[in-house]
Amino acid sequence: MKKLLIVEDDPGIQTQLKWGLSETYEDCEVFLVSNRKEALEVVSREKPEVVTLDLGLPPHEDGATEGLACLKGILDISHDTKVIVVTGNEDRENALYAVGLGAYDFYQKPIEMDVLKIILQRAFRLVEIEREYETLKEHLAEANVFENMVGYCPEMQEVFATVRKVAATDATILICGASGTGKELVASAVHQRSLRRKKPLVVINCGAIPETLLESELFGHERGAFTDAKSRKIGLIEKAQGGTLFLDEIGELTAHLQVKLLRFIQERTIQRLGGMSPIDVDVRLIAATNVDLEAAVNDLQFRKDLFFRISVIQISLPALKDRGDDLSLLARTFLTKFTRENNKKFKGFTSRAVAALRTYDWPGNVRELENKIQRAVIMSDGPLIDVDDLAFSEKQQESFGSELRIRTLKEARAQADIDIIQQALMQHNGNVSKAAEELKISRPTMHELLKKYGLTVSECC
Repeated sequence: MKKLLIVEDDPGIQTQLKWGLSETYEDCEVFLVSNRKEALEVVSREKPEVVTLDLGLPPHEDGATEGLACLKGILDISHDTKVIVVTGNEDRENALYAVGLGAYDFYQKPIEMDVLKIILQRAFRLVEIEREYETLKEHLAEANVFENMVGYCPEMQEVFATVRKVAATDATILICGASGTGKELVASAVHQRSLRRKKPLVVINCGAIPETLLESELFGHERGAFTDAKSRKIGLIEKAQGGTLFLDEIGELTAHLQVKLLRFIQERTIQRLGGMSPIDVDVRLIAATNVDLEAAVNDLQFRKDLFFRISVIQISLPALKDRGDDLSLLARTFLTKFTRENNKKFKGFTSRAVAALRTYDWPGNVRELENKIQRAVIMSDGPLIDVDDLAFSEKQQESFGSELRIRTLKEARAQADIDIIQQALMQHNGNVSKAAEELKISRPTMHELLKKYGLTVSECC
């Protein structure tokens, strides 16, 4: 049911509004109050979508002070509420000021019910549109976020679909992709959606552990198995009992360890170093690589039989540069995450920063993007991330070519205009009147500048 709050101290006008509007809005609950205190109580309790507010609330000697204070209070409680301020003919200046503070519209007395009804209908319709838009954004966000992974490009949607299909099975999976593309996130997603999710997910990077220690880390050892073996050690394969073992960078395994891993996959048993008895192990194996294992097989660097064993299901992750608009989605996701974690107030990126993000090749993929934005949020003050905040090296900036190079004073001034307009709109959540007031320009001038530079309020926010 719709909710309308009428803030009016004149009993006669109250009655006029109540009966005049009740006929049109039979599905609307109407609340009547006569002062700021009562208005804020109703807004806090009922959250009305639309409010009509008389700016001339008592005490009258203060002009519109009380009415403007009521407006600010309402928007502080519920900034989405559409407030229509009602004023006398002589108070147009305060009405315009109220719009600058965030009022939806204004109407001058004497009240003509037919005109006010049209304004109210537009306000309620705008509320419906905004709610539909927010619902759509939520649905899109849900569709584009999958087990801590973000992406709506076809390649990532295919990855999500594959994970959904194979997670509940025990098939061995090989995840292929360059460094930083999110291979461990995919492995985690498979585990979390599997029947083994209540058991451990054990992760080991085969390329990060010295060859001399890796066998002991994987298979464990008995006391006295070698000089430094002072006590028994349970290996990572055994620790994953009942769960999932994720071997990252499996292409780094030596020939000796490839043989031992193949035997484990075939027999589902292991033997600790120095041990005499086989140990049954029930684990699901997920492997990942950033090298071409098929080429390694052809070069006799990786066993063909092991390759076939670990690649029952293959999942390929695209490079960030090939993910299209996912780059913008990820950048905003990371900005929101690190802004919240660091208690900052960043609201977006300058146009130059956006150009840099889109131009750069991202050899480090999603991980590099995440690190750059995290650093920018920590080191900068905001409210917008600029290209300098992203700390691209001189070599990285060379890849931008002439995309970000300001060639003339006119272009530099235009870019400065664009950045400050974006910043003002960001700070005021897209309210053109407030942004124009802060920049000491008129609302029409602001619209002219937006048109001149091809900007829209939604893009700036």
